[in-house]
Amino acid sequence: MLQAGANVSKLQASRLSLFFKKLMQQKTLVLMSVPFLIWVFVFKYVPLWGWTIAFQKYRPARSFADQEWVGLANFRFLFNDDAFYRVLRNTLVMSSIKLVLGFVTAIALAILLNELRHLVFKRVVQTVSYLPHFISWVVAASIISTVLSPEGIVNIILLKLGLIEGPVLWLGKGEYFWGILGMSEVWKDVGWNTIVYLAAITTIDPSQYEAAEIDGANRLQRIAYITLPGLKPVIVILLIMNLGHILESGFEPQYLLGNGMTVDFSDNLDIFVLKYGLNMNNYSLATAAGMFKTVVSFIFLFAANSIAKKLGESRLF
Repeated sequence: MLQAGANVSKLQASRLSLFFKKLMQQKTLVLMSVPFLIWVFVFKYVPLWGWTIAFQKYRPARSFADQEWVGLANFRFLFNDDAFYRVLRNTLVMSSIKLVLGFVTAIALAILLNELRHLVFKRVVQTVSYLPHFISWVVAASIISTVLSPEGIVNIILLKLGLIEGPVLWLGKGEYFWGILGMSEVWKDVGWNTIVYLAAITTIDPSQYEAAEIDGANRLQRIAYITLPGLKPVIVILLIMNLGHILESGFEPQYLLGNGMTVDFSDNLDIFVLKYGLNMNNYSLATAAGMFKTVVSFIFLFAANSIAKKLGESRLF
């Protein structure tokens, strides 16, 4: 037993020594990361102390010692509120739409761009698809509202084609909101999301494509058996990271495109926190909702990582 313990101690000391050796070899990178680590600690970890507000009947004018502690009362109120379940449903649906459309369209566009042989046309397509990402949601929402207005281009085209009998108020019908939001997210971010996939495609050994072409594989077969398997590790990692943000469906697009007629479909957790927490000075309820969102996100992140580990796929940790 003593011998086994000594061997374990030596192994741990050896690993620790190797760790510090690598640390010194990469000291420049370590020093460059220090400001970022300080930023993360100050703005991400220090504010966690504020979670105590969720267990209080918080009043801003009082000191911490004078706050009234209510235990889990805010969480009980949250889980008995029909409005909370409605915004939770909206958040999950909008996040899922964004996740699926984001992955499918970005991967498809990256593969199509990779297959283009006309360099000038390829660069034009890339530039045009990237540009909407740099437009603020205030401007983007204004463009979308104009396009989908009763006198907008969408209604004009559909009327000309005879697909509708009269102008449709697209942003005035709640059942259309999720689809409009999904398409808006794709338009705005698909070009930017393709960057990482295009970078991953460049790491695939070109000799694989050459060998497949010699063996008679057509373009679709090369995509199916070389490009997509080459993208698989990147897809899995990004999927795990995105599942960690499954309750982060956004704030600006829902807030700017939503209105009183679509509130049952457009409100999400972030807007719930704003409306029922901050605007009503119920900071404790807002903190409880935010805490719930963080905990669920952690569960999704660790669950997705564990599943990837069991399946032998790439993982975060």
